[in-house]
Amino acid sequence: MPRPENGLVFAKLLPHKRMMTAPPKQKLLGDRELIVMMASIMALNALAIDAMLPAFPRMAAGLGVVDANRIQHVITSYLLGMGAGSLVHGPLSDRFGRRPILLIAIGGYILCALACSFATSFEMLIAMRVAQGLCGAALGVLVTSIIRDQFEGDAMARRMSTIFLVFMAVPIVAPLVGSAVLLFAGWRSIFDLFAIMAVLVFSWVALRLPETLAPENAIPIEPRALGRAWKQVITNRSANCYMLAGGTSQGALFGYLNSSQQIFDRTFSAPDFFPIGFAIIAIGIACANFTNARIVERFGARRVSQTALFAFITLAIAQALAATFAPSSLPLFLGLITLNMAMIGFVGSNFSSIAMQPFGAIAGSASSFQNFVRTIWAALIGAVIGQQFNGAVTPVALGFLGCGLLALTLILIGERGQLFTRPGTTRHVPL
Repeated sequence: MPRPENGLVFAKLLPHKRMMTAPPKQKLLGDRELIVMMASIMALNALAIDAMLPAFPRMAAGLGVVDANRIQHVITSYLLGMGAGSLVHGPLSDRFGRRPILLIAIGGYILCALACSFATSFEMLIAMRVAQGLCGAALGVLVTSIIRDQFEGDAMARRMSTIFLVFMAVPIVAPLVGSAVLLFAGWRSIFDLFAIMAVLVFSWVALRLPETLAPENAIPIEPRALGRAWKQVITNRSANCYMLAGGTSQGALFGYLNSSQQIFDRTFSAPDFFPIGFAIIAIGIACANFTNARIVERFGARRVSQTALFAFITLAIAQALAATFAPSSLPLFLGLITLNMAMIGFVGSNFSSIAMQPFGAIAGSASSFQNFVRTIWAALIGAVIGQQFNGAVTPVALGFLGCGLLALTLILIGERGQLFTRPGTTRHVPL
C-alpha cells in the first residue's frame, strides 16, 4: 500500500469534502487500485457475455436449438436479468452499504455460472442466465454508486472513462479466451471459467474494499422513501433523456453483439477470424474511452458526447451505404463498425455521468433506476436488431442509424434544443 503522500485516499478525493467511514483497521484504497478493482468487477459482466460468443454453434447443437437466431436469447436473457436486478441492488446498497451487497451479488453470480454449466435444456440455461444477470446487475450499479460516492460531474466522467478503459481489456480478449477453451473442452467449461474469475474478484473485494457510503446518506428501505427517490429521478427531464439516449446507443451495440458471430460466420464466411475481428472492434472502444478520460474535463461531457453522437450518425449512414453497395467487403465493414463502436465509447460513459449528476444524495437509488431503464431498453432494442439478421449486415447498419437518430432526438428534448453547452453548476437533488 503506497504512503498517503504517494497514493490518493478516498477522503482526499472528495470534491465536496464528505468524509467516509471505513471498517476498523482496514486501509483505504488508492485511486489506482480503486479504478482497477471497479473495472474488474464490471469485467465479470463482459466476460459473461463475450467469452461465450464463439461457442454459439456448439451450444445450439448441444441443446437442440434449430433456429440460429434463437441462440441469441442467451445474451438477451442475461441483459434482461441485469436490468430487472438493477432495481433491487441500489436501494439495498443505500440502506446496508455498497460492500456487503456487492459481495452477496458476486457470490450469487458464481453459483449461477456453475448452474449454467450443468444445464440440461435450452430453457434451463435461459432461466439460469436470467438469474445470473440478476446478480450481475449489482456489478454495474454498485460500481457507479461507489464512484459517485466520491466524485461528481466531469471528475466522475473522467474516472468512469478510465474504469471503462481498463474494463475494455476483457471484451478484447474474451472471445479469444472462449475459443481457447473450446480447443480443449466443451462449451460448458466456459461457464466454469466465469465462476473461477468471480471467485478471484470476490476475494479481492472482501480483503481490500472499504465501505464508501457515508452514514448520513444511508436511506431506510421504505416504500414511501423509495418512491420519493424514484420520483425525483423520473421527474428530472434532462437526466431521463440522457438515460434513454444512453440506452438507445447501447442498444445498437447489443444489436451487433447478438448477431456478431453469425455475421462473421454466414455473411463473410470467416468464422475463425471472429475473435480477431471482435478484438479489433473492442480496441476501438477502448481507444475512445482512453481519449475521453483525457479530454472530458477540458471540454465537458456534453460537448464530447454530443459531438460523438453526430459522428455516430454520419458513420451509420456510411454503414448503410456500404451494406448496399459493398455487402461482401469484410475490411470495409470492420473499419466502419470499429469507428462507430468507438463513438459509442465516447457517448456511453458521458451520457451515464450526465444523467447521474443531480443525484449525489440518492446515488444508489438513482443509479439502480437508471440502470434498470437503460439496460431493459437497450436489451429490447438489441434483441429486435439481432433477430432481424438474415445473412446480411443491412439490419445492423439500419439499426445503428435508427438508434443514432432516436438518441439525438432525445438529447434535443432534454437540452431544449441547446447542444454543446457546459453548464457551470448542476442542480443537485437534496437528501
